[in-house]
Amino acid sequence: MKLHCEVEVVSRQLPALGLRNRGKGVRAVLSLCQQAPRTQPRPRAGGERGGQHPACLFISTLKDKLGTRYELKENIEQFFTKFVDEGKATVRLKEPPVDICLSKANSSSLKGFLSAVRLAHRGCDIEAPLLTLTPVKTSEFEKFKTKMVITSKKDYPLSKNFPYSLEHLQTSYCGLVRVDMRMLSLKNLRKLDLSHNHIKKLPATIGDLIHLQELNLNDNHLESFSVALCQSTLQKSLRSLDLSKNKIKALPVQFCQLQELTDLKLDDNELIQLPFKMGHLTNLRFLSAARNKLPFLPSEFKNLSLEYLDLFGNIFEQPKVLPVIKLQMPLTLLESSARTVLYNRERRPRLQFIFAIRAPSPSMF
Repeated sequence: MKLHCEVEVVSRQLPALGLRNRGKGVRAVLSLCQQAPRTQPRPRAGGERGGQHPACLFISTLKDKLGTRYELKENIEQFFTKFVDEGKATVRLKEPPVDICLSKANSSSLKGFLSAVRLAHRGCDIEAPLLTLTPVKTSEFEKFKTKMVITSKKDYPLSKNFPYSLEHLQTSYCGLVRVDMRMLSLKNLRKLDLSHNHIKKLPATIGDLIHLQELNLNDNHLESFSVALCQSTLQKSLRSLDLSKNKIKALPVQFCQLQELTDLKLDDNELIQLPFKMGHLTNLRFLSAARNKLPFLPSEFKNLSLEYLDLFGNIFEQPKVLPVIKLQMPLTLLESSARTVLYNRERRPRLQFIFAIRAPSPSMF
């Protein structure tokens, strides 16, 4: 039984000596082995199986193919499996006083391996066949691929799984119409490039890739970006997202919960609006949304701290001119009366005054 992962053997005596561990794991192959007996033991009475030797843990690295052997029977002090679903665990041994820290392992393989180690610790029989103590071949370490690039349909693996240790996977021009579910078991994946395919919908389980930092979906047939993805663990990990050359008309309001985003590409879609909470993407530095159908930008857009912005080829509308509204204060009673008098005076017809001239009286002479 074998397990491929990264291993760090931490001595618990170093702190007492004022020393520190290196703090970094190395690629290793862990094997549950059974050392071959020097002499053939006698069979036990009563028909019991004889010659059963306790299993041991054998750790081999590329620099040390001969490996190091650790006894397991009644020699394990504690198991630490809180993060086993993330491919991490620690086995604390009594003698020697070391912690064997495992990481970047396939979670299902790790669980099975730890179950076998527990049985070996109790001295129970292990169903899986035990290996002999032999040096590990160099070819065993070739399984620790961290990057795989596939750019044609004929090179796409159909009959075998992707290496579980992958951190960067690119499958472009492969004619994919959906996301391969085998990719979603790559828990160490940090960069996933699915550009130039025919994918129409994204599974919500992409959000289970807890270390995913870059997601490239350029040139597909996507029509939406689901709310489930916006509310997944991508909120804390995703930093770069390329959705250009798709058929997306709008992004959900929850899209702005991806607050670790620094680079966002939305070119050549059918966007008619951006999320009105766009200003919540405080870490965004690169935004490209050219050749869409955006008539305006949301008001919170001004809160972004962008270093690059491309909005070429949109149909921005000119702002409408608002009518001028003159506000008038109410007139006082005196002003109102004066205006009324003036108004009525202007409308009154002009009077022709006829002055009568009196004849002079005799007394005047």
